[in-house]
Amino acid sequence: MPFTRAFSSLGCPELTLEDTIALAERHQIPAVELRALCGTLELPSLLAATYGSPAALAERMRDCRVRIVSLDTSWGLATGASAERERFLEFLPWAEALGVRCLRAFDGKAADPAQAATLAAAAARDWQNLRRERGWQADLMVETHDSLTDTASILAFAEAAPGTAILWDSHHTWRRGEDPVDTWRAIRPLVAHIHVKDSVSRPSARHPVTYVLPGDGEFPIARLLDVLRTDNYSGPLSLEWERMWHPYLPPLDEALRCAEARGWW
Repeated sequence: MPFTRAFSSLGCPELTLEDTIALAERHQIPAVELRALCGTLELPSLLAATYGSPAALAERMRDCRVRIVSLDTSWGLATGASAERERFLEFLPWAEALGVRCLRAFDGKAADPAQAATLAAAAARDWQNLRRERGWQADLMVETHDSLTDTASILAFAEAAPGTAILWDSHHTWRRGEDPVDTWRAIRPLVAHIHVKDSVSRPSARHPVTYVLPGDGEFPIARLLDVLRTDNYSGPLSLEWERMWHPYLPPLDEALRCAEARGWW
């Protein structure tokens, strides 16, 4: 398989970093993306309290067989909130020390939805300038979450912020009515990371859909995997099991077993 199997720690937010790594090892999954640990999203503060410094954590992780492929921040580019941007920058020393190449940010929302993509692109360009000035190795990738949930908006953003990587949440664009195969073919050169999850068309407490175990829902995973393999996509394909936000979901351990048994990898 050309892609790298991964999962988000959003599915096991109560675990420590060591326990998250152990979960990946049990399922022979070579990579994880870190969103939550020990019940918090404030990873820089947690890591500092637990390990002391980025260098100390890097030494602790030196022989780890599971790779951290992303640190997932809460920055929404289109919101214009300077505090969110500053919290995003707190992740940089940890990413640099660990050799993590991607920091996830959201596209974000704006007071005027029509301006969201424009504002997000401006924030991405500012980031690119700062990154060049500071010589950072880690880079931004923008998740298609709020304002970039269809092919047209993603391509418009990419034109306005060239060189910015996309984390494609394939479920979001699909639920907006797009065929994942068509979306992939249109945005393929931009995509550095892919989220997958499954759902059924039944309202839940927070959404017009209900998330379900991989293979129990309606997402056309087989067709997506076929085209990813044909195109030799080599980036992370990550199960985003949102148990932190949706406690009705079974444990991530069960979701990973289902994903393996039902051919989601």
